[in-house]
Amino acid sequence: PPGGGPPDTLRSCAAMPTTDRPLTITNARIFDGSAADLVEGTIRVVDGVVVEIASSDAGAGDGEVVDARGRVVVPGLIDAHFHAYGISLDMLAMEATPMSYVASKAAQRLGRALRRGFTTVRDVAGGDSGLRRALDEGLIAGPRYLYTGRALSQTGGHADPRPPDLAIDLCCGHAGHTGEVVDGVDALRRAVRERFRTGAHAIKVMTSGGVMSLADPLRVPQYSAEEVRAVTDEATRRGSYVAAHAYSPEAIVHSVANGVRSIEHGNLLDADSAAAMAAAGAYLVPTLATYDAMDRRGGEFGLTAVGLAKNREVLDHGRTAIEIARAAGVPVGFGTDLMGGLETEQLSGLRLQHEVDGTLDLLRAATSVNAALLGRDDVGRIAPGAAADLIVYDDDPFETPSALWADGGRTVIQAGRVVA
Repeated sequence: PPGGGPPDTLRSCAAMPTTDRPLTITNARIFDGSAADLVEGTIRVVDGVVVEIASSDAGAGDGEVVDARGRVVVPGLIDAHFHAYGISLDMLAMEATPMSYVASKAAQRLGRALRRGFTTVRDVAGGDSGLRRALDEGLIAGPRYLYTGRALSQTGGHADPRPPDLAIDLCCGHAGHTGEVVDGVDALRRAVRERFRTGAHAIKVMTSGGVMSLADPLRVPQYSAEEVRAVTDEATRRGSYVAAHAYSPEAIVHSVANGVRSIEHGNLLDADSAAAMAAAGAYLVPTLATYDAMDRRGGEFGLTAVGLAKNREVLDHGRTAIEIARAAGVPVGFGTDLMGGLETEQLSGLRLQHEVDGTLDLLRAATSVNAALLGRDDVGRIAPGAAADLIVYDDDPFETPSALWADGGRTVIQAGRVVA
């Protein structure tokens, strides 16, 4: 994607080309996405891919040179629970908004995410091949974009936007921008196949109630075992996986017992459901940013009284869920799940998860763990063969953790080009 100029603190980036000339980052202290110890060295990039991690005294070589001057370089961050089309907290109004307007807002949301340092996002309720094509062709700037297409919901489930007193018949299905009401094994199989036909990375399914929806209790599992298993069977045969929106222990166990790979949110996780996740090899993708933001700002953006009450129920449990998951050996990733104007809180998610995890585990969650969840070895790490998606921090995040969520103080590189 086309990028702007660098901050003053890294003026050596100023002449970054628009062609794929080699790039060398010298005098870097490198966090590779996994190892606890930083490595001092030089990162060589050709055609947007890391080709070598050389010793710190290696020559600069050909092409453009960025002198990191001892700064910390980390892999570009991954937000594994992003909503490009989530332009409002009012689900019914959002799903009724013309798609042309939604896509325009989505382009802005993606561009801002990239400038914050999120060089890859997984959109787990929405997205389509047109948005990805616009990104691939450079029509809009944004992260590497993996999408599930519309999330699957049972009638009266989390992606059914109708309030209880709205008498609209959705017997033949409802397809909005972010969710679709689909009931029954055969209909779900067709829906999953259609998503893969149109380029979906994975499948999203709603298996418990949610904060934003008005007619479904938080804790009650959604979809039958046969329906969930039909979705996961189709995804597995395609070489993909299923992500499930699930809060309660009952919904979490229901999901992973029927083949779900990642639990989104999981705020009400307990020891038994964490053990079930660990046994199934499932991931937890916490989304602390959204609950904190909705508690502080939900009224500002029109969150309903029902939504505010549900949010308070899960707010305090989110941090505890991460601790329980780690104690059980469940891999913990990172996501944000921010809708509407709350999107500006994306970096706050790093601060909130840092309060539980500390810098090392947080950075692992937002890089290598998320990459493993996505099944990608080209992102979330700094190593030969990986994409040159990098962040250079002005302040060392291991010494000054607030560097991770500060508004500035970072240089973002995507595919070997400075983009922010």
